[in-house]
Amino acid sequence: MQDKTHLVDDITGHRRMRRNRKADWTRRLMLENRLTVDDLIWPIFIIPGENIVEPIAAMPGVNRMTVDKAVEAAKEAADLGIPALATFPNVEMNLRDETGSQILEANNLINRTTAAIKKAVPNIGIITDVALDPFTSHGHDGILRGNEIVNDETVDQIVRAAVLQADAGSDIIAPSDMMDGRIGAIRRGLDAAGHQSVGIMAYATKFASCYYGPYREAISTGGLLKGDKKTYYIDPANGTEALRDAALDVEEGADTLMVKPGLPYLDICWRMKEAFGLPVFAYQVSGEYAQIKAAAANGWIDGERAMLETLLCFKRAGCDGILTYFAMDVAKYLAKQG
Repeated sequence: MQDKTHLVDDITGHRRMRRNRKADWTRRLMLENRLTVDDLIWPIFIIPGENIVEPIAAMPGVNRMTVDKAVEAAKEAADLGIPALATFPNVEMNLRDETGSQILEANNLINRTTAAIKKAVPNIGIITDVALDPFTSHGHDGILRGNEIVNDETVDQIVRAAVLQADAGSDIIAPSDMMDGRIGAIRRGLDAAGHQSVGIMAYATKFASCYYGPYREAISTGGLLKGDKKTYYIDPANGTEALRDAALDVEEGADTLMVKPGLPYLDICWRMKEAFGLPVFAYQVSGEYAQIKAAAANGWIDGERAMLETLLCFKRAGCDGILTYFAMDVAKYLAKQG
């Protein structure tokens, strides 16, 4: 028999990686990570009023919705198999003040939304944020005293808000404010109020990122912000500090951990999953969404492929799920592939 060994066989020791890539069926057999509808959390924006769907200019395809429209959207999401929604309110300017006191109103916009969705679509999860930025006149996530975001007074307030959100039917409290001690304080507050079954998704590593701009437009805080948020968000340069922050959240009783933003911080997603073993989520934030949409609109990239590739990379980085404005698009795409 003629020896057909090639130089490449000698170089590779007869190990050819392309054997597993040679056909569609082999590639499917070898697939390491898969994106499914079960990985998706859909963030939605709520506004006052009735029967209003309001496009957000900086986020093509994303709308602000009144509570009644949010209920309709929740039904559609549940029918597609999306497990959970994350709700963010755009409250009236006249209800915003220095301390964000409107967050302590039991019947405020975010709590009305939770109650309405839970009544109409009980099988979909509701994740709510207790940061104060949608409720403050200065756009910060905490209470501003002079030039300082005061930590402890803010924590006291968000604990009270978390209990009210749980009372309204929230399944998971997701505090994005990055105040020290907030996870443990919220856990104690929820338990004392009899909400032992309500989970906490810690924004364990929320970075002082440039990617939040379209979100701030969506909740009308961009023009309000005085200064920046660098005294409480994490510097993008600091990975070790991010892990220390996450470790404290784990010790304080977080049930799940979130990395925000997503794509620029895949290393943090992986390190958190390896370090703690808790479910880890990434938030593909508004700026990440907007840049894909803008590039696709200009014909520079294939928008659908970019959407799917970026979401899959979160899975590869160890994430158990992703908060993404693409959730409905992805769910519809996956249903067609069915």
